[in-house]
Amino acid sequence: MNIFGVHLLAMPNTYTQIYIHCIFAVKYRQALISETWEKRLHKYITGIVQNNGHKLLAINSVADHLHMFVGLDPKQSVSHMMQLVKGDSSEFINKENLTKRKFNWQSGYGAFSNSRSQIDAVCKYIHNQKEHHNKKSFKEEYLEILKDYNIEYDMKYIFTDLMDG
Repeated sequence: MNIFGVHLLAMPNTYTQIYIHCIFAVKYRQALISETWEKRLHKYITGIVQNNGHKLLAINSVADHLHMFVGLDPKQSVSHMMQLVKGDSSEFINKENLTKRKFNWQSGYGAFSNSRSQIDAVCKYIHNQKEHHNKKSFKEEYLEILKDYNIEYDMKYIFTDLMDG
């Protein structure tokens, strides 16, 4: 549906190949994602992604953030997909009482396009998050990714710490 309330249909003979690596953090980067229920969260997010016509290629998390790699259906924007994933998954976590305190994702996210030739490498990178973060913090990882993609950023918009409010 577009801004005028008209349903949009895929045009015949339209072919796409859009791969997006998404990264998003727990609010204030709190270590709230527990290994005891992270697989339930991954399964729930997989359902959200697939129910919106996308293909989830890889998903993994550590205590303070999550990575997912998606084959994007162009009928839905990245921003709308992320709004649904973050909103619905935080509601799921809270309804299921998976954390002692209210769970929220931090505002914003990273979304990085990749080519077909990078699928295996990105999937491997996501699947190895726990080992990766034994050596590098989320902040170091995220800033490195922004640098690798030549994305200009302002630190005050990248990370909100608990003391920042």
